Amino acid sequence: MAKKITAIPATKSKFTSQPLVNAEKRKVCGYARVSTDHEEQQSSYEAQMEYYTTYIQSRPDWEFVGMYSDEGITATSTTHRDGFKQMVADALAGKIDLIITKSVSRFARNTVDSLTTVRKLKDKGIEIYFEKENIWTLDAKGELLITIMSSLAQEESRSISENTRWGKRKQFADGFASVPYSHFLGYDRGKNKGEFVINEEEAETVRLIYKLFLAGLAPCSITKELEKRGLKAPGGGDKWCDGTVRSILTNEKYKGDALQQKSYIPDFLTKKQVKNNGEVPQYYVEGHHEAIITPEVFGLVQDEIKRRQGMARRYSGVSIYSSKVVCADCGNVYGTRTFHSTDKYKHMVWQCRHKYGDAPVCRTPNLTTEQIREFFIKAVNEVIKNRDEIFENIEHLQKTANRTDKLEKELEVASEEVSKAMKVLEDLIEQNARVVLNQETYAQKYNELTETYNAKKKRYEEIQEEIHRRQSADRNNKNFLRIMKGRKKLIKDFDEDLWGGLLKDILIERDGTATVRFKQGMEITIKPDAK
Repeated sequence: MAKKITAIPATKSKFTSQPLVNAEKRKVCGYARVSTDHEEQQSSYEAQMEYYTTYIQSRPDWEFVGMYSDEGITATSTTHRDGFKQMVADALAGKIDLIITKSVSRFARNTVDSLTTVRKLKDKGIEIYFEKENIWTLDAKGELLITIMSSLAQEESRSISENTRWGKRKQFADGFASVPYSHFLGYDRGKNKGEFVINEEEAETVRLIYKLFLAGLAPCSITKELEKRGLKAPGGGDKWCDGTVRSILTNEKYKGDALQQKSYIPDFLTKKQVKNNGEVPQYYVEGHHEAIITPEVFGLVQDEIKRRQGMARRYSGVSIYSSKVVCADCGNVYGTRTFHSTDKYKHMVWQCRHKYGDAPVCRTPNLTTEQIREFFIKAVNEVIKNRDEIFENIEHLQKTANRTDKLEKELEVASEEVSKAMKVLEDLIEQNARVVLNQETYAQKYNELTETYNAKKKRYEEIQEEIHRRQSADRNNKNFLRIMKGRKKLIKDFDEDLWGGLLKDILIERDGTATVRFKQGMEITIKPDAK
């Protein structure tokens, strides 16, 4: 008996489980995006919006549910595309059956994001139509085409990113620099490209920050002082934060220079910036623009930052006296203590923070603020009395011990030797990657070359550190001479500018003897009975 086969046609879509002959209209939306805020892109954005609105509404079998859009946002990631995310959420909630968009590149330039979104929507029976490529994602060949087109779009984005990066680095190499002027205190954008123009009102705030720091205040105390004076933060806000102050204190642009490419973007998809620790070239431009802070003062601030970071104890900069008075018994700093806080005999003294701590108890005396000031006044007057001899000795040091010309030549030679040692090591590694070497011999040679490289690098760093030490001493000597050469008469009153500019700290002995130690390196001892 012959077999009889009857085909029963499908009546439902295998993707949506909806009847193939469905009288219901498909709920359709359009998605438009442009990646910049430029005027020509603005017109493209408006054209997309108008076109898809008219196109969808002209179809009798479609129900127009609206337009979703992202304006002026890059497509390499969907993270910050609010319109896109809202559209996907609405689709998954059953509000959309079909999404119409211009092309794969308008949808996403990230292959992973694109395919993930397409598959997520496909699982719910939601289709996307890419008009330019004529791709329907529920079509059998849709995902293959999407994968190919998304990859091409991603490579286009990579190419754009590489070209942009090359352009930026070319600008850096040519000495061009720029900052976000609206959030960068002290400078305005000039008429010419890359021109920095000093904003005098903001520049005064910058100078005050440097002055307060050298006077002894910590960034947290500086922020309080700035807010107390009603000075505006970068961007025009009233609130300051410690990080902003630290950034201003360490930014070389305030001394007129520009270090380019402090950070870079390793992944064009995430666009996350990371600190440049030598992975890509940097460019340092000296004298790029007019300085707000002199190079000498900027250097003094960097020296002070390094000194505070290197202190065995935690630096306290609540007031100009904090961390400036040191106990000779334990090496700790003096802090304030209030006696009789609730009655008329209330008074405040400075004492070693370990005086009433664990044994052994420090026996250095308590001091009043007036006594601390008096020690400093007497030390400064000793300098003024012996000014000619002191100045002559400092100037002699400037000409001899603090010179760096020979060391800088040594540094150039050491730098070349480090580079050569690194090249030999890299050649060995590359050779081992190309040719199968005896690994025992390779390891021995590798260890020898690594040891040579480390030794040369250590020597380079030692020379560099000695140059920095001499330059720091030179700055402090020049600063000392600059401040004191105009002082010929003995001082009677305490001067905060002198205190901040000259003093490193005051060491207090058990008998009350004070050793006033200047940043320049000179020490003057003041006996408790000295007049």
